[in-house]
Amino acid sequence: MKKPSTVLVKDSIDTIAIGSFDGIHLGHMQLINRLGDNGALFVIDKDHANLTPGLKRIEYSKHPCMFYHFLKVKDLSGDEFVNLLKKEFINLKKIVVGYDFVFGKSRSCNAQDLKKIFDGTVEIVDEFFYDGISVHSSVIRKLLLSKDIDRANLLLGREYSIHGKVIRGQGLGKEELYPTINIEVKDYLLPSEGVYASRTRIENKIYNSVSFIGTRETTDGHFSIETHIVDFDVEVGDEVEIFFVHFLRENRKFNNLKELKTQITIDIESAKCALKICKFYKHGLISG
Repeated sequence: MKKPSTVLVKDSIDTIAIGSFDGIHLGHMQLINRLGDNGALFVIDKDHANLTPGLKRIEYSKHPCMFYHFLKVKDLSGDEFVNLLKKEFINLKKIVVGYDFVFGKSRSCNAQDLKKIFDGTVEIVDEFFYDGISVHSSVIRKLLLSKDIDRANLLLGREYSIHGKVIRGQGLGKEELYPTINIEVKDYLLPSEGVYASRTRIENKIYNSVSFIGTRETTDGHFSIETHIVDFDVEVGDEVEIFFVHFLRENRKFNNLKELKTQITIDIESAKCALKICKFYKHGLISG
């Protein structure tokens, strides 16, 4: 029996967009929207993707992603790089790149050079601005780390999410506070410490939630990522995904568990209000 058809998929591709595509944000979508039915992403992976690690880029772009490590292409000349593309995609007719795209050894070639070297169509996409901000992954990272989750989500065109494995917590939540799902997260950039209005995906359902990232100052002093499902008692599987909607408050230490529970009650009500106001992004993508 033949292996499934990565080769067949490649053979059908006539258009590629080139980049690292970490974030699959509104700027990236300007390239992706030009791919057509037989398009794919040529992802140059530098091991730095922490907004959309791994296969998340396929989920958000809705296109095949062909991953090529930066170390495999960084020393190729401009001509060698284009020859690689033509060899990998034998029916390649069109390449889409951003205005600031560079390639070739020591970043010696730019988007205009690509037009001269490639014998098909090269489409260069202009710089994309949203609300006066030039949209880049680096800008979104800064927003996430400065608690401006609302603006980060606007530039992403979706609610920023992290995916993690469910782990055992302290056991205090269900008994003395509110029940929470504790998760272990790898590879993702974590938003700034604090409490957030959020949505949590369990299996294929999304629930309103309030989530915490940070050191448990009032209890054991350990770092944790945990989420409380609002108004539902749900069965939890092995993994969950948390979508961050709005920053509610800073992390702080309380004098006792009673004070902490009172504040969490306030957080839950604040989260409910924020989630009613904030535009809903179905499964992490904009819902009209």
